Amino acid sequence: MTSKQLEISAQDIDAIEKPTNRARLVKAPEHFVSQELIVDINANGLDEKRRGFLRKGFMSAIGGAAASLVAPYAMAVSEGDPAILEKQEWQTTLGKNVATMPYGVPSIYESNLIRRESPGLTRVSAASVAFTPLHGLFGTITPNGLHFERHHQGWYNISPETHRLMVNGLVKNPRVFTMNDLMRLPSVSRTHFIECGANTGLEWGNVAVPTVQYTHGMLSCCEFTGVPLKVLLEECGADLKKGKFMLAEGGDGSGMTRTINLESCLNDTIVAWSMNGEMLRPENGFPLRLVVPGVQGVSWAKWLRRLEAGDMPWNAKDEAVHYIELMPDGTHRQYASIQECKSVITTPSGGQQLLDKGFYNVSGMA
Repeated sequence: MTSKQLEISAQDIDAIEKPTNRARLVKAPEHFVSQELIVDINANGLDEKRRGFLRKGFMSAIGGAAASLVAPYAMAVSEGDPAILEKQEWQTTLGKNVATMPYGVPSIYESNLIRRESPGLTRVSAASVAFTPLHGLFGTITPNGLHFERHHQGWYNISPETHRLMVNGLVKNPRVFTMNDLMRLPSVSRTHFIECGANTGLEWGNVAVPTVQYTHGMLSCCEFTGVPLKVLLEECGADLKKGKFMLAEGGDGSGMTRTINLESCLNDTIVAWSMNGEMLRPENGFPLRLVVPGVQGVSWAKWLRRLEAGDMPWNAKDEAVHYIELMPDGTHRQYASIQECKSVITTPSGGQQLLDKGFYNVSGMA
């Protein structure tokens, strides 16, 4: 690219800044799959006929969304915009009281922005995924209520009063911690992303629902607060010369257990109880989960109940049979400790429509 091509004239900048040159974008449609079709897909799988129903519903929803946006815009241009010319109800009446909703929730006009399960993805919803609507978010932080879910045997609301964390193995002082014990230890707050190892897996086959939520929505980013793993292990007198590995055991019914490589994860890993300034949500591991930055989300054990230091990997079922990676030479890689890089454009993206000629903001994440 030449220096002349890099130059932007004052006229170009003015053109970009004029609102009339900013084109409109229609959001991706939601609720275009009927409950009957969801039940049918969950019961009988996703064949070509049912894929056709999904495509037809999706295209109909796109057309309806575009029409609903174009008509009021045309009227506003030709006759003047009543939203400006006329007094609105909220300008002439008393609004709601403080603490009407003691715990704040999004506007009713944002009610479509929710986690969603892909119809037919799994046979049982307790062992499935609820995807984050990446195409409707701003910035990098994921709201707690939209953080993706991945469970192997459902989730529970576990009382912090009865939850315990045991630390054993190659440690001088094996201990059982209560939540009060843990929260008295030195803590840190750090922002990290978490991604399921299966994220973007729907792109390997015939994508049933063409939006970023379903193709990349097993990804979230939050600020986590908890005690550094290193502090916890030192509290128990861990032998970090021999103990190169750690077993993390979750408290769910599937007995999710994973080997953590301490050589690469010791300094960054957190035993966390908080997410974005409040206690973890039950579906994200309340009251305690492991945060292992840069490692696949399956290793971020939820409802964390045990940590065991050891001198070799454990070959647990979720790393010997599941969550292994097929390499180009046909071998399988176990104990994957690196989350590979990915990127995606979230807007404009699948399901959204570009209505006009003009400038569009392009956003995404990597």
